[in-house]
Amino acid sequence: MAENEDWYSAEVATFGDRVAAARENAGMSQAALAKRLGIKQSTLRGWEDDLSEPRANRLATLAGVLGVSMMWLMNGEGEGLDAPEDAQTSIESGKEILNELRDLRADLLKRAEQIARLEKRLRKALEGESLD
Repeated sequence: MAENEDWYSAEVATFGDRVAAARENAGMSQAALAKRLGIKQSTLRGWEDDLSEPRANRLATLAGVLGVSMMWLMNGEGEGLDAPEDAQTSIESGKEILNELRDLRADLLKRAEQIARLEKRLRKALEGESLD
């Protein structure tokens, strides 16, 4: 995506996506948030699954508990969450890890060859001693 700020916009995420993201960001389970709001967990699940939406008074309470604005919950605009880590950054990090693993594998192969040479030298040395 070109602009990270649009991650939670109405074109990209649904109301339910934003509720679930804000809940997870707050470190709350569905059960904990439902209890805090005084609703059934199945009601909250319905909101997160975009099967239903809260009334205005519940929306205000939900926004307050999650520390985001009602507008952000409804359309992704206003005070809300930052976009998740850029996927491109994750890919680049993964490539760096793969490169480091390749370097380590090459180093291990060199060390294994060095160990094999030392082992061979040691066997020859020990064979020479036993012949005397």
